[in-house]
Amino acid sequence: MSTKDLKFTEKHEWASVNGNIATFGITDYAQHQFGDIVFIELPAMGKSFSKGAACANIESVKAVADMYAPVSGEVTEINSSLENAPEQINKEPYGAGWVCKVKMAAAAELDSLMDESAYENYVKSVEEK
Repeated sequence: MSTKDLKFTEKHEWASVNGNIATFGITDYAQHQFGDIVFIELPAMGKSFSKGAACANIESVKAVADMYAPVSGEVTEINSSLENAPEQINKEPYGAGWVCKVKMAAAAELDSLMDESAYENYVKSVEEK
């Protein structure tokens, strides 16, 4: 998947949009910060989240952290293959490592997310601190 069509959050999640469905995952930067991911608690089908709410829990050899919803919506699909192979997030954070798909409640929320260029600049500013 090309990252140029993705939208990014300051907490290092991404969203890919197809119609009113958004696919969520964590960025390559985030998976590097985590190190080897060993477990993920996926959201329940049908669960609704507000933008910025915890939607999954990721455990790595370094830390346990929440993944936050880039936009509000209801879970329509989960990447159940991650239950047995969470390392897919490390290998392909923008491909096979996607976490869930949601039916967006408010597509206008995408306007507050960063495009690829803005996200790259944001990561540079974070790394400089």
